[in-house]
Amino acid sequence: VIQGDVLKTDLPYFDICVANIPYQISSPLTFKLLFHQPAFRCAIIMFQREFAMRLVAQPGDNLYCRLSVNTQFYARVFHLLKVGKNNFRPPPKVDSSVVRIEPRKPRPEVNHKEWDGFIRICFIRKNKTLGSIFKQKNVLSLLEKNYKTLQALQGSQNVSLSGNDDMEIARLGDESMEMDDGMDDDMDMECDEAEGEGEVSEFKNKVISVLKEGKFEEQRASKLSQESFLTLLSMFNKAGIHFS
Repeated sequence: VIQGDVLKTDLPYFDICVANIPYQISSPLTFKLLFHQPAFRCAIIMFQREFAMRLVAQPGDNLYCRLSVNTQFYARVFHLLKVGKNNFRPPPKVDSSVVRIEPRKPRPEVNHKEWDGFIRICFIRKNKTLGSIFKQKNVLSLLEKNYKTLQALQGSQNVSLSGNDDMEIARLGDESMEMDDGMDDDMDMECDEAEGEGEVSEFKNKVISVLKEGKFEEQRASKLSQESFLTLLSMFNKAGIHFS
């Protein structure tokens, strides 16, 4: 028996997790479990219903968001049953759902910070086209800073971009994936004024050419599958454009 805060406690090896949790820790607990090593067999957890439906939402669903993409990237998620609020005494204000989570084995070999930074940009406004999102000055400015930093490091130190680097590169937002509750889709972002309009224009063409090559310019994040996101991220990386 371990007494303590599950978010602050180093969990021992376990095979199965069964829990009825405080709903305010739903997102951080989910990602703590998904990144736990060694991977467990499955988790059966009761969440607030809307959160649960975001976990299992598919491309094109109204609730499909960063939380859906990030969770399903690392695990297979199944909705088991709805638990109405009238099953409790006293009844809460929200309905609940029980979800089964099975970590993918092996885990995807992708730098999770890079993946999170990329998905975060794609879902700035999930129903706008990726072309319009990646043309925003603040997005281009951030990506260009990453691009120039990595180019300089490659040239001077022959830095590997294998995904195992601990370099501090600019990211959109300072929240970690673990705290993503999917509620910030369609968020407004402050625009950074880009320096050197000519240089930005050249870099903009580079970014847009990647989108056009993969036929992603008119696509929307709300409709894209895991495979499509991985394909686009790979294309950006091959062009030297990174997100962490």
